[in-house]
Amino acid sequence: MILDTLSNASRYYSLHPSFEKAFAFILSNNLDDMEDGKYEIDGDGLIAAVFEKEAKTQAESNQKFECHDKHIDIQVCIKGKESIGWKPREKCTEIKGDYNPEKDVSFYVDSPEMYFGMEPGQFAILYPEDVHSPMIGEGSIKKMVVKVKI
Repeated sequence: MILDTLSNASRYYSLHPSFEKAFAFILSNNLDDMEDGKYEIDGDGLIAAVFEKEAKTQAESNQKFECHDKHIDIQVCIKGKESIGWKPREKCTEIKGDYNPEKDVSFYVDSPEMYFGMEPGQFAILYPEDVHSPMIGEGSIKKMVVKVKI
């Protein structure tokens, strides 16, 4: 898991062949004005979703304590203050249900080990080994999630 500000995005380009293109898309758009919806950046290997929703409580978000097998998430806070629960997948002990290959998601019964905050202009990179519960906070949160195919 990586947490940083968009002004430092170029430091992470070398971590994945698609990161430079992903961050170029993020940085070239006025995120505040982007409409909710999906945006194809580079075929099905690089897709962004923008949405604005009411924040969840920790308990609500932890019901969908999730991780992905085939994608890395770049989660960008656009508006509001968001907390995200986190725990390394290797420490999770109880999977909830079956892996959903269409949505590339597994859920865990476990609880986060820690929480971190994000404000506008910050991003988190969440790898398959990062189990996370996003959208915790108060009020409305607008964010972008870029799915980067591994």
